[in-house]
Amino acid sequence: MEVKDVTSKNAGTGGVLQRIAGPVVTAVGLDAHMYDVVKVGNEELMGEVIKIQGDHIIIQVYEDTSGIRPGEPVSNTGLSLAVELGPGLLKSIYDGIQRPLSVLVDKMGNFIERGVSAPGLDREIKWDFKPTVKAGDEVGPGSIIGEVQETNILHRVMVPPNIRGGVVKSIKEGSFTVDEVVCTLEDGTELTMMQRWPVRTPRPVAEKLNPDIPLITGQRILDGLFPIAKGGTAAIPGPFGSGKTVTQQQLAKWSDAEIVVYIGCGERGNEMTEVLIEFPHLQDPKTGKPLMERTTLIANTSNMPVAAREASVYTGITIAEYFRDMGYDVSLMADSTSRWAEAMREISSRLEEMPGEEGYPAYLAARLSEFYERAGRVRNINGTYGSVSVIGAVSPPGGDFSEPVTQNTLRIVKVFWALDAKLSQRRHFPAINWLNSYSLYLDSLTGWYDENVSPEWNKIRAWAMEVLQEEAELQEVVQLVGSDALPEEQQVTIEVARMIREIFLQQNAYDDVDTFCDMTKQYDMMKAIRKYSDLAYAAQAAGVLPQQVMAIRAKNELPQIKFIKDYKPVLAEILGRMDEEFNALRAA
Repeated sequence: MEVKDVTSKNAGTGGVLQRIAGPVVTAVGLDAHMYDVVKVGNEELMGEVIKIQGDHIIIQVYEDTSGIRPGEPVSNTGLSLAVELGPGLLKSIYDGIQRPLSVLVDKMGNFIERGVSAPGLDREIKWDFKPTVKAGDEVGPGSIIGEVQETNILHRVMVPPNIRGGVVKSIKEGSFTVDEVVCTLEDGTELTMMQRWPVRTPRPVAEKLNPDIPLITGQRILDGLFPIAKGGTAAIPGPFGSGKTVTQQQLAKWSDAEIVVYIGCGERGNEMTEVLIEFPHLQDPKTGKPLMERTTLIANTSNMPVAAREASVYTGITIAEYFRDMGYDVSLMADSTSRWAEAMREISSRLEEMPGEEGYPAYLAARLSEFYERAGRVRNINGTYGSVSVIGAVSPPGGDFSEPVTQNTLRIVKVFWALDAKLSQRRHFPAINWLNSYSLYLDSLTGWYDENVSPEWNKIRAWAMEVLQEEAELQEVVQLVGSDALPEEQQVTIEVARMIREIFLQQNAYDDVDTFCDMTKQYDMMKAIRKYSDLAYAAQAAGVLPQQVMAIRAKNELPQIKFIKDYKPVLAEILGRMDEEFNALRAA
């Protein structure tokens, strides 16, 4: 929905280019405010004002600036960088400044040329609009005035948050384009199904809520050991080939969020191509339809202009907030924030700013904080409840987690899923290192797990982490003298930890059953491993040799339950045989 644009008093006042330094140019004689969108050069390249020094206006240009010269004109649109929000966002693939790639391909072919613009929302498609208010009703900022069925998602048409609202004078039902007026207020305000919102301004909320509901992902190592809350923030740092993309695809496919926004920020062209090819073919397990029907993709490859890369994360988070305002839970994947930071570093160097650590700008931490702070589970100004969960991939050079982007991200996010190249080389997937990862949401989620899984869940999770940490300490000794030199009790610990790793933590993303594991099955699997552990320690204390304890055949059948949909009868049979085998050992 959109109020008819009122042209700023600055629009049309022109200046000329004085200096060009890559994507950063300087204009003089231009009347402008910070973050105004301007048209640069004879080709009218799109840019944004990022600094004002006296009569020198510094602009970052979102397109390639090669070939433009000092003396070419610069004009101000008087509008800030904004995205168009309304029906048509889902299934769309945009570049960093919300130009639909499908439209750009039709205009230019496979290579994007300069100076070509396209609206974010299609002006030709007609949408079936059903009002939810009537003439005489009072509406305010954020009020839902109608609905449009977009794919399998009900798109709720809202009054823009920056509109005061009032009494509805008239409202129509029928098929309309996004820029046709569907509602008129008594003060003359005309509302369409589309609204514009500046990307650098967070959309307002009534209240931020505590993060006490988990975002269920169906991935055992995430839900079981390092959960993220709805509206939470997480980082996935890892080197090339450690499984970031597959992990994010699993999160997009299986997390219990209704909407997915995927930002490919500065990734290599072949990786982005893989995402663009695979995402449309991923099946949504909830509906059986393509996952794209509830997804918006923003593609900005590493060879695209860096200024557009810097803007792409703001474009994505604004779209996510818009769906949150409708009352939906949104998952936002940013892959990767390292490339975003590199874009900021390049622009900062062009501005001749004082560099910080490793050349990144001194405000790197502040920009990362501003981005992640826009996550949250909230009560919206229209009374609905929604959330935006932000999961940012980080690509540290050489897998070095001590570099500035990773370190500053870790100070901000509450969940850290540390991908490990050594685990992926050993074919352990997801390759998330359980010793380096953590979640700070555990305490706030305890009540939910007690109520919805089991009162024993939090205890059994803590037990599993203790076993894994003890195994890590024992492995140093094992590598020196071998496992046979360990005390008998510690030999059992090594075996139990192996079971936790291979049965619980390893998960096959490509198996129809194991790709998703609900919380009940996760609890039953962990409880089965704990049962073996208790029986093994009891038998060892009774004088049974560790070799006999580890030779129990029933435990070797536990891994198969990962791949069985109706697993409960099979698991009960395995546990029954385990009891029999241990009883026989103690009786011998």
